[in-house]
Amino acid sequence: MRVGIGFDVHPLVEGRPLILGGVTVPFAKGLQGHSDGDVLLHAVIDALLGAAGLGDIGAHFPSSDSQYRGISSLLLLEHTHALLRRHGWLVHNTDATVVAEAPVLRPYIDPMRKEIAVRLGLALGQVNVKAKTTDGLGFTGHGEGMAAFVVATLEEQPT
Repeated sequence: MRVGIGFDVHPLVEGRPLILGGVTVPFAKGLQGHSDGDVLLHAVIDALLGAAGLGDIGAHFPSSDSQYRGISSLLLLEHTHALLRRHGWLVHNTDATVVAEAPVLRPYIDPMRKEIAVRLGLALGQVNVKAKTTDGLGFTGHGEGMAAFVVATLEEQPT
């Protein structure tokens, strides 16, 4: 069994859709990023890569590479899952926390869990997503950006 921790943060900007966990969330601002800016999936990918000892998201999907401009982070997650499988790893579970003052994410949590579970070949119960605020403190509390923290566990594929 291996454990990885993922973290990501992106600023909120006008003129972009807000995509979290592969789900479009109605909101006046979206997350800035080279891809779709999905802070939750980026943290999931980092946790998975870290658990496998395979570096981080920037090593595999660099923002300097134009092929990733505007790409769906769901595709990046699928590529990551395939990479893990090639290296002999199965995803056991993920546990994520999204930090954002607004919007209220509760209605979108289960669809996010489902998107992640489908892409990783997991049962819904193996994927957890929580949403927290910082009660107005810091950049997330001021509505300047969002952050996500993820812990993931992997197990070796049976031979």
